[in-house]
Amino acid sequence: MERLDPQLVLGAYAVGVFPMADRRDADSVYWVEPRKRAIMPLDGFRLSRSLRKVVAADRFRVTCDLAFDAMIRLCAESAADRPETWINTGIEQAFGRLHAMGFAHSVECWVGDELVGGLYGLALGRAFFGESMVSRRTDASKVALAWLIARLRRGGFTLLDCQFQTPHLASMGAVEVSRARYMALLSDALAGVIDAGASSAGVSAAGDFFALDRGAGAADDTVSGPVSGQDIAQLLVHTS
Repeated sequence: MERLDPQLVLGAYAVGVFPMADRRDADSVYWVEPRKRAIMPLDGFRLSRSLRKVVAADRFRVTCDLAFDAMIRLCAESAADRPETWINTGIEQAFGRLHAMGFAHSVECWVGDELVGGLYGLALGRAFFGESMVSRRTDASKVALAWLIARLRRGGFTLLDCQFQTPHLASMGAVEVSRARYMALLSDALAGVIDAGASSAGVSAAGDFFALDRGAGAADDTVSGPVSGQDIAQLLVHTS
């Protein structure tokens, strides 16, 4: 099994490339650089009336980084959602290390103690690279995405990369852009953070993934704590 160096993965994302595998048990990965890239404009997310009701009603208990390993495993093993996964063991292990380093994050949706959906991705500078999302209950991934976008907005992020366009993402506002346009957006999102001539990254240039929690007075900045679905719905409506 090919072992992916987390620093190599970070460097790849910084230049618009990301790893994929042919299947769950693949021994190696290949590097992808799409000609067209799907992004979700953070001010263009379509919170439908029905989804707003689901979010505001707290149908799911939503957490952040509470169960990263379980979340990526759920995405990788959800055969009900896709015929084959591109997340092999090497990618799963690399993202586990990136999570421990503070770069990879997850948003989880729960019903009781059961993990029923969510998403995970990578934060670098003011960019968030969405890797995979999954639903084991209706609307779970949509709710996770709504919470993610609220979190990114509050934290000063400027780019949400969705990699490939799908009808599901398009219905919520995702658009396709050319590689040249994507690289311009990525360069702006990484400005002051990724600089070969700098000895250290500028803290103020990076997005704050946990600003939403601290803004709500959470005691533990690894969980959504006192933030409610009603708070999220209001934030998304007021900043749309």
